[in-house]
Amino acid sequence: MNKTELIEVVAQEANLKKNAAEAAVNAVLKAMENALVAGEKVQLIGFGTIEVKAKAARTGRNPATGETISIPATKQIKFSAGKTLKDKVNA
Repeated sequence: MNKTELIEVVAQEANLKKNAAEAAVNAVLKAMENALVAGEKVQLIGFGTIEVKAKAARTGRNPATGETISIPATKQIKFSAGKTLKDKVNA
């Protein structure tokens, strides 16, 4: 499912016009983005949790040359599915 398809489903499920559904989807995504950028966790009970995890700098190896390289620290977005979602997917 892409964003356009999501907007169509939201419009149908919430009985909204597509413009209103698009505004609602965009508002939710922007709120989640702002929370993650601020270092907050986004927790949607029954669906899952999205959070930013810091990954420390480390030393790696170039597989083609065997040369040692330095891999810089970075942040990654992690999604953990909630129990309700896991149960529905595994049913």
